[in-house]
Amino acid sequence: MRKNIVIAIDGYSSCGKSTIAKALAEILHFIYIDTGAMYRVVTLYFLRNHIALHDSQSIEKALNNIHINFEYKNNQTLVYLNDEDVSDEIRQMPVSERVSQVSAIKAVRTEMVRQQQRMGQSKNIIMDGRDIGTVVFPDATLKFFMTADPNIRAERRYKELIKKGENVSLEEIYSNLAQRDYQDTNREESPLNKAADAIVLDNSNMDQEKQLQFVLSYIKPLLTGSS
Repeated sequence: MRKNIVIAIDGYSSCGKSTIAKALAEILHFIYIDTGAMYRVVTLYFLRNHIALHDSQSIEKALNNIHINFEYKNNQTLVYLNDEDVSDEIRQMPVSERVSQVSAIKAVRTEMVRQQQRMGQSKNIIMDGRDIGTVVFPDATLKFFMTADPNIRAERRYKELIKKGENVSLEEIYSNLAQRDYQDTNREESPLNKAADAIVLDNSNMDQEKQLQFVLSYIKPLLTGSS
């Protein structure tokens, strides 16, 4: 088996990137790095500490105080902000509404990319986000780009939040996703783009099992040395 395999999964919000990445990590026994969660943690810290997004000095100071860790417990990946489990809080609407703005800040992206690249230097990892295959790991072993019909993505996100007890409307979710898509693809710093060598996975009409089989069909040759 090749050493230090890096699998990059990029794509739009609510396409199931983290779901597939987590499942693959469990099957392959790779380390899963949820980069989207990292930006959500930064957003949560900024909200809690009232960090103005135009105040570069406060942002730089805040980034020095943000320590992000991942732990795998009870078949799920938990996200920690300075040793506090914030896995649920970072998925709530206040964070969702601001995360694209925060992730567009150059200082934030620079710090997060630095941490992400360090994580992938010596271990087999699966990393999902917006710019993994284009910026963080342009030389990743394999790159996937996930997409799906916007209406389907909104419905998936709506069901997920309702199940968690959130009081939201489908229209609100659709509007939030449309806004995030625009911000992600039009920001100056590392916009969402499909890498030229990325494999497209449109899962509009695919269940998780079919998605897994699709991705694994590309990964398995790497593990057997037949690539």
